[in-house]
Amino acid sequence: MVSAIRKNYSDCAITLSVGERSRESYEKLFSAGANRYLLRHETATASHYAMLHPSDMDFANRMRCLQDLKEIGYQVGCGFMVGSPHQTLEHLVKDLRFLKEFQPHMVGIGPFLSQKDTPFAHYENGSGELTLFLLAVIRLLLPKVLLPSTTALRTLLPPGKEWGIACGANVIMPNLSPMEARKKYTLYDNKRIMGTEAAEQIEWLKKQLEDIGYTVAVTRGGSPMLKEKNH
Repeated sequence: MVSAIRKNYSDCAITLSVGERSRESYEKLFSAGANRYLLRHETATASHYAMLHPSDMDFANRMRCLQDLKEIGYQVGCGFMVGSPHQTLEHLVKDLRFLKEFQPHMVGIGPFLSQKDTPFAHYENGSGELTLFLLAVIRLLLPKVLLPSTTALRTLLPPGKEWGIACGANVIMPNLSPMEARKKYTLYDNKRIMGTEAAEQIEWLKKQLEDIGYTVAVTRGGSPMLKEKNH
């Protein structure tokens, strides 16, 4: 699939997010034409990572994967959930220090939102306000980073997309999946599924962003994908 996309759309950035793999697998995907790989680090604290994952998942391996991806030549994206179970302010400080040291090309953060079929079903959702604050901090730490305004933020705070952009987010990622299929893979309860998130509604999305002073630059993502009109 990667080879076919690269052949037919030579000007696009192919972004993958298919989890932890061997270095050999990452190298084959890169050789096939993939450019960017998104793999949330989840937390920069090993003890916290163990609280969030099954025992067969290893913090050191997650970090090894991120380092392998960067060494191979991918643009690498990482990130974490704000307000995830057992998270403390000390964990968040360590996450920010990790981002500054690792220098990813993209950072994805959003509030933790519970899901009824998981061990964390009864934990409280994370804070949208803290997420907005951290978006602003990350923009200051990493001025050129690609920083999405996530669906999770828009689910928790209905104007979250616009507020996220105002706080430093510069990426919107339309959903290519058919509307009727999206409820089959919701990652959290009450996910906000808006028609304007769909790729077929891109013109309406552009209009929404123009209303708050931004234009959409459909590019490979090497520079901010949302631009202030009067900047």
